[in-house]
Amino acid sequence: MADLKFQRNFGIAAHIDAGKTTTTERILRYTGMIHRTGETHEGSTTTDYMDQERERGITITSAAVSCKWNFPTDKGKPMQGTTKQDSFNIIDTPGHVDFTVEVERSMRVLDGLIALFSAVDGVEPQSETVWRQANRYKVPRIGFVNKMDRQGSDFLNVVKQVREMLGSKAVPLQLPIGSEDSFKGVVDLITMKGIEWHAETEGMTFDEVEIPADMLDEAKEWRAELVEAIAEYDDALMEKFFDNPDSITEDEIHEAIRKATIDLSIVPMMCGSSFKNKGVQTALDAVCRYLPSPVDIDAIEGTDPKDPEKKLTRKPDAKEPFSALAFKIITDPFVGRLAFFRTYSGHLNAGSYVLNVRSGKKERISRIMKMFANKQNPIDFIEAGDIGAAVGFKEIKTGDTLCDEAHPIVLENMFIPEPVISIAIEPKTQADVDKMGMAISKLVEEDPTLRVKTDEDTGQTILQGMGELHLEIIVDRMRREFKVEVDQGAPQVAYKEAFNATVEHRETLKKQTGGRGKFADIQFSIGPVDAEWKTENPDKSFQFVNDIFGGSIPREFVPAIQKGFENSMTNGVLANYPVDNMKIRVFDGSFHPVDSDSMSFEMCAKQGFREAAKKAKPVLLEPIMKVEVITPEQYMGDVTGDLNRRRGMMEGMDTRAGAQVIKSKVPLSEMFGYVTQLRSLSSGRASSTMEFSHYNPAPNNIAEEVVAKAKGKISS
Repeated sequence: MADLKFQRNFGIAAHIDAGKTTTTERILRYTGMIHRTGETHEGSTTTDYMDQERERGITITSAAVSCKWNFPTDKGKPMQGTTKQDSFNIIDTPGHVDFTVEVERSMRVLDGLIALFSAVDGVEPQSETVWRQANRYKVPRIGFVNKMDRQGSDFLNVVKQVREMLGSKAVPLQLPIGSEDSFKGVVDLITMKGIEWHAETEGMTFDEVEIPADMLDEAKEWRAELVEAIAEYDDALMEKFFDNPDSITEDEIHEAIRKATIDLSIVPMMCGSSFKNKGVQTALDAVCRYLPSPVDIDAIEGTDPKDPEKKLTRKPDAKEPFSALAFKIITDPFVGRLAFFRTYSGHLNAGSYVLNVRSGKKERISRIMKMFANKQNPIDFIEAGDIGAAVGFKEIKTGDTLCDEAHPIVLENMFIPEPVISIAIEPKTQADVDKMGMAISKLVEEDPTLRVKTDEDTGQTILQGMGELHLEIIVDRMRREFKVEVDQGAPQVAYKEAFNATVEHRETLKKQTGGRGKFADIQFSIGPVDAEWKTENPDKSFQFVNDIFGGSIPREFVPAIQKGFENSMTNGVLANYPVDNMKIRVFDGSFHPVDSDSMSFEMCAKQGFREAAKKAKPVLLEPIMKVEVITPEQYMGDVTGDLNRRRGMMEGMDTRAGAQVIKSKVPLSEMFGYVTQLRSLSSGRASSTMEFSHYNPAPNNIAEEVVAKAKGKISS
């Protein structure tokens, strides 16, 4: 059995183009898993294996790789006889906001994270998004400031931004030696030595040197700050710090940093240039030193499937009952469907059966694979703390808990963001009809942010996703992988509906058709959710309050009433858009001892929703995007003027590496085709990023137009 103390499950996450895949490629090179380093601009990296990724030079789907690292390292070579090999499971994640669910599900199952930042651009919009995701799952992290060789790079400025913009206690462990073109190494503030990498060996080897004389005073200042930061965390170190700071040993510093990192109290910050092969080995040593192993994490919590109020735990131990979470499904052309899963406890042999708690059925895991990007390596078994892929199952979905049949447990699922954009698609020929249905079912299984519905008026298939690029990739995959030719319509905004008022309503259902009839009577109020409830339940949108007293409605019918109202939320009364944040309080009613049943009360709730919702002042909500534009100063006026015309709300301006940064919130409906327009305004020199921010009530003129279109009063 492998020693879990030497296992590290970590991811690499950042804003788009910060260097995640390049860093992963260097890690695989230095750990001996590949013998030639691939580059994203050449489309030759290991983890970007999809055609769409290689053509665009971006990561679209998260990829898992495994490797071993000889720790510690000496001049880039293992110290023979004194090392212990650490096993790494690494997930390289996308940076583009359209594929943020890939980061979300990776964060759910990882123990640690290397958060990458560009030394030039610092904390960018998607940096903030991945940081929030890491906070949601309490993932300890190390900061790595990449691209130190670029013009305008500034390590300490990025450290400052992490402190101020992300609200984290960023603590530098290194200082860069040289900057931009002259960047050649780092000062280690713990050993107070310099490290310089050899370009001729692709950074495989390096020298330990004295700290340059002109950096000595600065290094001493930052070391003192480092020691003070960790001394605050450890009482014993605090005493030593006040008595004699020099008496604190390197081992004590490492141990204190490790504890503070795992406790989320600090974020150790390092720097380098992955593309120029500098700084990656020291980052890997930091992963081993400071990020947690599975045994450093608290026992995973879950609930009893028969009693959701009952809490259960599973320790990261091979002797515990088996439990795992399926976090990703993919379809491989050679082995079929693969379910990536993180094992939290127990031992599973290939060919064994597990219980899928969601379906309540047993699943046979015929084979277990260790993944290396798109390659599979069969293994005989998997144990607590490891990440693998299952083959041979019938029905496993993203977020399913797999466990020992005799010891069932439900593990916490992951947060799946709602889609904000949609397109209509139609098969080009009759032969494409069946193929399209099969392709969509497989793509939806792989991607939980992709939703599909049929437009009742036109009969068209509507694909809903996270952005224009997301849906473009989906349609491209349908054509290439599934050989389905489709026609697609223009992108449409995913509006929502909400209520501005709370109203009371009584709904009675009476149906008598001879014999047993249907009867249900409900008195309820409908309106927006309570602010306090929303604060406690940020990921939920339906608040149900049962205030029925005296048995006016039997208890067994209440779940049917709740189900009826919740199902009604998929189609609002304004324009058939989903309803957001609805509160239902049922407080009275009546029933018939013969004619009342669960179905009657569910139908009554649906009928009551359609009537009451019209009186609760329904409003149309539109998605608002957080937009950041980086532009040369001479185009500032044109860019801000264009954003204002798009109903943009300016939130601030900043300077970054000699360029102007404009931050604003703009409705998604105004942003279609924006990239092309921005290029035109700035002669191709400006760039922009966009991510979902929140929903806001649409102005009356916009709402009236959308509602009229939806009702067919004007042609779409």
